[in-house]
Amino acid sequence: MFKSKIFIMVVAVLIAITLILTAAFVLWNYMDKSSADPAVQAQNSAKDVKAGKKLTPDQIKEYTVEMKDVLTNLAAPANGGPGNKFVKISFAFELENKKGKEEFEKLQSRMKAIVIETLADKTPDQVSGKKGFDSLTSALMNRMNEELHDGKLQQILITDIVLQ
Repeated sequence: MFKSKIFIMVVAVLIAITLILTAAFVLWNYMDKSSADPAVQAQNSAKDVKAGKKLTPDQIKEYTVEMKDVLTNLAAPANGGPGNKFVKISFAFELENKKGKEEFEKLQSRMKAIVIETLADKTPDQVSGKKGFDSLTSALMNRMNEELHDGKLQQILITDIVLQ
């Protein structure tokens, strides 16, 4: 009788340890995924966009939509630096085909809203330099390609930018 009580206690302790370790493993994986940098996630997702066939210069010109002089406020820096920064930026959006360009033009106001929303979440440091440009264009490409059905964005070029 005494041995069976010890056996039951040992089994109960082992089950408790197993449940605690399982819960810790699940929480560790959840925290690891949610704490990943959104800029890194956007760049990794943009890398998954398949490169299409090489376009001729005439096709590039034919499939490109320009968005000029988008002016919006940027997010305040996390370090408490001076706020009220703004950016004036222009883009060239290269699409993979003519149908994609036509669809993009029809959705121009929605696409501009995506640009403004994306910029509003960025600090001045996050839209500066090559790393900032890459992060911004990757985030825009991911969000805009979700809206497009007839053709996807091949490339986004920043053609003009003023940070103030």
